[in-house]
Amino acid sequence: MKDYVIVGDSCCDLERVVREKYGIDYIPMRIIYGETDIPASLDWEHIPSKDFYNMMREGVRFHTALITTDEFIEAFEKYIKEDKDIIYIACSSALSNSYNKSLPARDELLKKYPESKIYCIDSRNACLGQGLILLTASDLRFEGKSIDEVAQYIEAHKQEVNQLATVENLNYLKRAGRVSTTSAVFGGLLQVKPIIISDVDGQNVAVEKVKGRKNSLIRLADLFKENYRENPHQRVIIVHADCQDGAEELRELVEERLPDKSLPVYVVGIGPIIGSTVGPGTLGIYFYGKEVTYKNAN
Repeated sequence: MKDYVIVGDSCCDLERVVREKYGIDYIPMRIIYGETDIPASLDWEHIPSKDFYNMMREGVRFHTALITTDEFIEAFEKYIKEDKDIIYIACSSALSNSYNKSLPARDELLKKYPESKIYCIDSRNACLGQGLILLTASDLRFEGKSIDEVAQYIEAHKQEVNQLATVENLNYLKRAGRVSTTSAVFGGLLQVKPIIISDVDGQNVAVEKVKGRKNSLIRLADLFKENYRENPHQRVIIVHADCQDGAEELRELVEERLPDKSLPVYVVGIGPIIGSTVGPGTLGIYFYGKEVTYKNAN
């Protein structure tokens, strides 16, 4: 069976040690602020994460640039020349146009290299939801599954990845166009924190409002318990945007409700692309659970 690579992008937020352990690569997007244009590195080589989030708190606006079709062609062709097929698992197309940019790159290269296989999959997720799907693909590869089998499994099960999140300030998401205007009104209510899910289309939707930060974390943990399902590729991942203490508090609440006490709960920092849209203080949980069927009506 021909070897194949598993590739994500800067939205997947997988740390270097995890990418290396599971054999996952990623194609970087870009971050722009002022006159500065840098790769959106998941390893924070160009700007430390603490500085990044402090700059956001001080009012600096970070803009993001997606991966172009030409950049996909360059990256994909490099793998092909190494005699490898490709499975690219993209950030939700409802949040980024990178998936759509990958398709003409795939089509052009398959004409040039008809013996190759290139799968481009819309994860309908972002952050560690996308990351969880990439890890699942790696699990399946380790089990000896072919690239076709992996792509089929991911397409069949990607809607089982659940996101539960809350933000400190919805204005970041609203400004980035990542949450509906109706949902964003929650941010204008004093001390009200939104509960944000990723809907069936992979769009961020604020579905509840909770009074106070502590209550929002309890609500996230309760919804986790309600939606959690056993899965052979289950991982429970807490994410945070420069709020480690809040992440540890949320981890304790989740661990209390976790049916399988032997399953570790990981805490991971949110990377620069997702961080630039959700803003500092964001907390979330990603895991396999009930199939996502909710669709935002707005």
